[in-house]
Amino acid sequence: MAATIERETAESFQQATEEARVLAHALPFLRRYSGSTVVVKYGGHAMGEESLAVEFGRDIAALKQVGVRPVVVHGGGPQISAMLKRLAIPSTFVDGLRVTDAAMVEVVEMVLAGTVNKQVAGLITRAGAIAVGISGKDGGLIRARKLRRNRRDPGSHIEQALDLGFVGEPESVDVRVIDALTGAGLIPVIAPVGMDETGQTYNINADTVAGAIAGALAADRFLLLTDVPGVKGADGRVVSEMSVAEAEAAIADGTITGGMIPKIETCIDAVRHGVKAVTIMDGRIPHACLLELFTEGGVGTIIRK
Repeated sequence: MAATIERETAESFQQATEEARVLAHALPFLRRYSGSTVVVKYGGHAMGEESLAVEFGRDIAALKQVGVRPVVVHGGGPQISAMLKRLAIPSTFVDGLRVTDAAMVEVVEMVLAGTVNKQVAGLITRAGAIAVGISGKDGGLIRARKLRRNRRDPGSHIEQALDLGFVGEPESVDVRVIDALTGAGLIPVIAPVGMDETGQTYNINADTVAGAIAGALAADRFLLLTDVPGVKGADGRVVSEMSVAEAEAAIADGTITGGMIPKIETCIDAVRHGVKAVTIMDGRIPHACLLELFTEGGVGTIIRK
């Protein structure tokens, strides 16, 4: 009996010692980011796994509790696809963007600004912070315009204008509603839809919305959670840090290809609009946001000016 008590005491002491060591290591980073604005784009498979989703909510609440001002922008592509399938509405994609007609944009708004938005806000609120779910339409946050995209025909090599329907891009961002929420100690959780001057709703890529909001806020950090570990170099290894010039060169020489190009372009644009640093990181890593901000090595690829 005495041996058991001694063993439990030793294990408790070891655990307490480890917790103290972690806290001591994190203290300089906690001081660095206290009072700073951090925009987090939340999406990918991390949204679909319950344990990761719960951890994400706890991590965002923890950021708030240590003095960070988090702003969350979420995606919801798989949830939209599931609802469209239930409603027997077919989906068509062009260059990774969902062609969105009038009927579909109503479903997109219902899923993003309704179900998904409230689920994400609920995760954070249940973790002890107070999160408020809004969309880009609320408070005139995102003034949108129709996305114009050209595509070269592979046979004739003629540039053709694509009509993606009600797919938009941010024309301007008015952060007053975000400032009002964060100023009241609340965490904004934003669905990526916006509207134009006529009130027409547009479906907007969540990465693009998050980057535009981060730039408008001149955020200290922009964390872009994805399903990849970061940007890979020519040798196939993840690059830990890149400058804007290096990122542009990697696109130009073909090192960065495919779906990573628009993500990098979003990051570059955010940095040019005043964001101090952007990180592309794997949202499936437990506590990815905390590891990035509060450890020396961080995770993923950080891009600075």
